[in-house]
Amino acid sequence: MDYILYILIFCIGTLFGSFFALAIYRIPLRQDITHTRSYCPNCNHRLGFLDMIPILSYIFLGGKCRYCKEKISPRYLLIEFMSGIVFVLFGASIKLNIFNLNQQIFVYFIAGILYISTLFIIAGIDKQRIEIEKPVLLFGFICITLYMIYLYIVENETSMYIYIIYLILSCVLLTFNTFYLRKKGKDSYTIDVLILSMLMVLFTYEVVYIYTVIITLLAVAIQLLLMKMFSHKNKMVKKFKINNKKIPVGFYMCTANIIIMIVTNFSILYF
Repeated sequence: MDYILYILIFCIGTLFGSFFALAIYRIPLRQDITHTRSYCPNCNHRLGFLDMIPILSYIFLGGKCRYCKEKISPRYLLIEFMSGIVFVLFGASIKLNIFNLNQQIFVYFIAGILYISTLFIIAGIDKQRIEIEKPVLLFGFICITLYMIYLYIVENETSMYIYIIYLILSCVLLTFNTFYLRKKGKDSYTIDVLILSMLMVLFTYEVVYIYTVIITLLAVAIQLLLMKMFSHKNKMVKKFKINNKKIPVGFYMCTANIIIMIVTNFSILYF
């Protein structure tokens, strides 16, 4: 029964992954992500049901659009596959199975899936554009706020006052970032990263966040080193100019946070 459950979770994860790929493409373009049917970005032909089956459609179509024969980026396949794997690992990390599926575990699993979904979309957009979309951050905060309300009312969790302060501070930063900096036309990427940090602390708590920061710093240092080596080798320093806008800090943070959260769950429940 557990094998069937995790196969189902993997399939659901790939469906989410298909949506993540769509959202990563459309949100920066300010296109609808819920009502407009999927289409080929090259020929704009609306996709049929058989064109949108996660993983399988890409394989059977040979990585090409059925209508214009244009190659489809393998990142769509990668996002779908990775989201399925992450959903399965997250479920396994909390010992999700048919026999222990109580309300507490089920609600945490749903909250975790929504949180992971938020990070997936933020990471995908940041990797491509070096920007963190505020509507996605807002969605994450709404999900976490609802989960905190559940913990306080249903689970009688009382040690949440510090996280309420974090939430209020996040709202202040998000409002300041949205209205003041946007009005002044100033770069807000650093503030966006700080708000993302608050989101991570609220769901995964301080210890996981600290490890997230450590891994992010290591990843950024490695990228900076590689960029510097590559720019010297090709004598194109101007083209590969190193600055904060060239480093997808949000992408590294989201990736690290998902990994550390799952590893932490495994270490707590299995060891």
